[in-house]
Amino acid sequence: MTRLLDNALRKAAAVWITVDDRPRLVWALWRDGALWVAVGGDEQQVPGLRDGVTCTITVRSPTTHSHLADVPATASLVEREKEVTDALRAARLNAEPAWTEVYRLDPDSQGLRGDGAELG
Repeated sequence: MTRLLDNALRKAAAVWITVDDRPRLVWALWRDGALWVAVGGDEQQVPGLRDGVTCTITVRSPTTHSHLADVPATASLVEREKEVTDALRAARLNAEPAWTEVYRLDPDSQGLRGDGAELG
């Protein structure tokens, strides 16, 4: 994955995730080369997101806020680990989190599609 894309994901508070041709803007956390998304309960909903599903992460440029890239990713339902839960809780910007599931989205940089020269 390009350094620019890594930088954009580290700075992003929210990204678009598309599952089954249904894009959804979600808050997420970039950590350890993956995007972590908490869903369910009183939290955000991402219809179709489930273990093993392929989705697309749409990333915006941290400088221009324009479309930077679409990256295919595979979702994995993960067990609640204290370190990840604490990081997600810290990334949460308002009310106390009330999610029921956490997914790790592992990007496939081979399928990276971008709009501009920024990706180099």
